[in-house]
Amino acid sequence: MQWLREMWTREGPGIPKDAPKKTGLALFAEILVREWWEMVKLNILFILASLLVVTLPAALVAMARVSVTFVEDRNTYLLRDFTEAFLRYFWRATAWGLVLAGGLAIGIHAIVAYTAGARDNLLLSVPLAIALVATAFVTVLACHLIILMVMRDLPASRLLRLAALASIIRPLPALAALAFVASLWLAHILFYPVSVFMPATFNFSLGMFAVVFGAHRAAVMVLELPPYRKPHARNAS
Repeated sequence: MQWLREMWTREGPGIPKDAPKKTGLALFAEILVREWWEMVKLNILFILASLLVVTLPAALVAMARVSVTFVEDRNTYLLRDFTEAFLRYFWRATAWGLVLAGGLAIGIHAIVAYTAGARDNLLLSVPLAIALVATAFVTVLACHLIILMVMRDLPASRLLRLAALASIIRPLPALAALAFVASLWLAHILFYPVSVFMPATFNFSLGMFAVVFGAHRAAVMVLELPPYRKPHARNAS
């Protein structure tokens, strides 16, 4: 019976010390495989927390806080971490949510208006292009601002300044993450009703994880923090 005992008690193969660290899509896939069940549970928590609508910004920020721990490979106590972040950032998240939603609403309205006008007047294509760039920048800014908010307690002015800086120095990863989020919802629409359970199972949490993964490095750069990865840390919930 010794072989049976050793099968359950012996040490696993572990991770070679000289193994190269994964980056990019390989790292994204590795974290996704490791944390997929936590993301399903996180998705459910987000849906429950945002049922009142007014709690949506706080629920998004709480989900971002948990997603940061996924990216940084730190121990996660899902319900506790989500609840603490929801309560801690509730008012800040709500205030920033209103400001950012207002900015995006203005940008989208300008895009729609200039698009309709550009059909008859080509000169309006210039302000249309400006509106498109500005709206895209505000969207990327929102991604970095949310992540910076949960990574470090900062005054509102410094938070906005750092988010703008992060959006300028590394906009492409955040834009790629947003494109990935859009593809998730496009797949949900195209394959409906087969895809009816996508939002309930992983669309929200996977989308937020993608955004955090794409914007995390820029956030670390502007905060002047060293990369925080512990390959051997285990997840607990």
